[in-house]
Amino acid sequence: MPAPDPAEDLALLVEAARAAGELASQYAGPTPVLHEKPGGQGPVTEADLAVDRLLHQRLTEARPEYGWLSEETLDGPGRLARRRVFIVDPIDGTRAFADGLDSWAHSLAIVEAGAVIAAVIYLPLKSKIYAASLGGGATLNGAPIHPTAQAAAEGARVLAARPVMETMHWRGEVPAFERHHRPSLAWRLSLVAEGAFDAMLTLRPSWEWDIAAGALILAEAGARVTDRQGKPLKFNNPHPQVNGVLAAGPALHRVLLRALRQPEDAPRLV
Repeated sequence: MPAPDPAEDLALLVEAARAAGELASQYAGPTPVLHEKPGGQGPVTEADLAVDRLLHQRLTEARPEYGWLSEETLDGPGRLARRRVFIVDPIDGTRAFADGLDSWAHSLAIVEAGAVIAAVIYLPLKSKIYAASLGGGATLNGAPIHPTAQAAAEGARVLAARPVMETMHWRGEVPAFERHHRPSLAWRLSLVAEGAFDAMLTLRPSWEWDIAAGALILAEAGARVTDRQGKPLKFNNPHPQVNGVLAAGPALHRVLLRALRQPEDAPRLV
């Protein structure tokens, strides 16, 4: 039996994301109990776990042949042998969620042979649903989206954490861009895809569930998205992390990539 096409998989993700939003919204507000996961893996609430259970049930019942990778599910090697894999962050921006803010998202993706073929990022309290399927373009609430044409680092509006501004990360002076921040990494990627910001940069190893959906939405919108060294992003890795993320329109991506210090630029001991 042939696998569903990406558009069919996208429809499944949209339906599941909306159901997740309904469930999570019942917990929303400054009431969920926040726990820190062991090993510095970040926070979790009862809402994260409830949404994870709902998504796992809905998605794997609909596509039992697909593998599963989620921030809130114990990982195992079984997914590596599957042709297609769900990659899910039940709630991206858990601290914001627990603080009663509206800047959290559900991030859902389907990966085949290391590439994302369908993706949804849904912010229920902002009524924003970003979606993309391979070859089908990217949308926000059904309308096509595209990145900005910004080509210069100077004056660009870049979503990045404060440590990105340290001089050690740049070949010369830190580019004179405007630094902004949002708590959800998935939403940051989406904001660049829709042209609300010019670029997004994180230099830390990034979990696949945070970025898989955003990577396709960016690419289908017409942006360029790579790791911090300019290498293509590949998903469903044995260890599900990639080497940072750089996302922007093609011209600005080239400028920022050239400005970033890379391992080969490090001083050599003699």
